[in-house]
Amino acid sequence: MSLFKKAAMVAAVSICMSCGAAQAAVPESTDTINVIMNDWTGQHVSTKIAGELLKKMGYNIEYVSAGALPQHAGLAQGNLHFQAEVWTNNIGDLYPKAVAAGDIVVLGELGLEPREGWVYPPYMEERCPGLPGYQALYDCAQAFAAADTFPKGRLITYPADWGTRSRDIISSIEMPYEPVAGGSEGAMMAELKSAYAAKDPIIMMMWQPHWVFADLDLNWVEWNPTEVKCVEENQQRDTACGFEQAKVVKVAWNGFEEKWPAAYKMLSLYSQTNDEQNAAILEVDNKGRDLDDVVAEWLANNESKWQGWIEEAMK
Repeated sequence: MSLFKKAAMVAAVSICMSCGAAQAAVPESTDTINVIMNDWTGQHVSTKIAGELLKKMGYNIEYVSAGALPQHAGLAQGNLHFQAEVWTNNIGDLYPKAVAAGDIVVLGELGLEPREGWVYPPYMEERCPGLPGYQALYDCAQAFAAADTFPKGRLITYPADWGTRSRDIISSIEMPYEPVAGGSEGAMMAELKSAYAAKDPIIMMMWQPHWVFADLDLNWVEWNPTEVKCVEENQQRDTACGFEQAKVVKVAWNGFEEKWPAAYKMLSLYSQTNDEQNAAILEVDNKGRDLDDVVAEWLANNESKWQGWIEEAMK
């Protein structure tokens, strides 16, 4: 047995000892809680930590893979029950309608401080004078071109099921770039690192927190500031604001609190920071460590934090 798993077992015992008689009331239902897994590593980290804490409380958990957009229908219908990391600017039309109707409940922010937009390697500023300002991209599209997009630049966007935000901006401000959807987070990172090593042209839609910013020097394209909501598909070239910046929230099926009230309260208290998630992502994606071992290590190192959440939830 690994040291991580031993630490997790000891922590679980300490929870049971500290909770006393209150433990008997949990789980309120033995039905399985379906916890959503998307397709990027940061979400895997936040989800697995939440799920493993639910297991420590005695709940039955199943991790269910679901796309970033289709998941909202499953939550609204009650087939899926909890999602640890919804980025509010990449959610499609169904999510806000489901929240407004009360079919999906927001448990609060996860605690991450995100940023999204286009990034490029610093060496591209010599080939595209005027960067990081977005207006420079009009004049040097060919510097970012590939054989299959010339004379347009090639811009790597999020995977297709993450939405069409980059495509919407390119279309609305008539920027001479061809948006090319990344196949997955892993494929995007492999292409970025390969281009960076060879000093090849590349511009990519990206987000943080992410381990890549600890590994590569990357610059963000800068847009016009705005005091109103930045709508990607409704911008003008001279006043373009770029991307609406996200909040990262935890959401659940609207029947979750009634069925599993202690779990609901714990998940409402649960949080992650950029530093915590960046460190975990680095271990998984760069060092090749197993996700479950990294999660177990976080649990072993943060017992005082998560035990407080559980004790509060079980009062």
